[in-house]
Amino acid sequence: MARPSIGQAAEMNPAAFRVGLAVLLVTLLAVAGPPLGVSPWWITLLAALSLGALTVDAAQFGGRGGHVLAEALPGGAMRLRRIAIHEAGHALVAAAEALPVRRVLVGTLACLQAGLNSSGSTEFEPPASAKLPAEELRRWSRVLQAGMVAEAIVYGESLGGSDDSALLGRLWGLSGFDVATAQREQRRARREVEQLLRRERLALEAEAERLLMAAPRLGRAPA
Repeated sequence: MARPSIGQAAEMNPAAFRVGLAVLLVTLLAVAGPPLGVSPWWITLLAALSLGALTVDAAQFGGRGGHVLAEALPGGAMRLRRIAIHEAGHALVAAAEALPVRRVLVGTLACLQAGLNSSGSTEFEPPASAKLPAEELRRWSRVLQAGMVAEAIVYGESLGGSDDSALLGRLWGLSGFDVATAQREQRRARREVEQLLRRERLALEAEAERLLMAAPRLGRAPA
């Protein structure tokens, strides 16, 4: 998800999902447990542990503890690599557009440490004005779509980038351009970015690997 500061897809509220899942599991166990011989004491203990875990998650990780834990497990590197590919796309195209990057964050833990409710972020200097000329909007169109394009090149599809698309739509709208023009220019910018990143595939993967090695994970300091 990229951020013009004053980088992944919009996600279901993780806290709400976990609360619902915990309630569902405890409810099912309460109904099915006794006939199966499960002691009510064990059901009570499970409910208490579930509520305690949710409380700690909300207090320490803003409800995203499951993401932090998943990224710390052996298979978490695959999730983090996809995030790194997305953010590397933003970073490489920003360099090509001479657009300064403030910082790039990969992983939920890195974002939480920075006070962001996200799994990845690339932050830029904000535009000088809310209303931008067409050429400047084309530049932002290339940079903001680069993460989605990078994912599509490496993985065949993009899972992240809904926030990037929404931000790009707002930039075009605030600048007074009609929807048809904005969509046409964004499609053109996406084609240009795809050509660039396909040519620079090795550089894209190398930058993603560098970002991945620098990403903090539970139980491991960043490289």
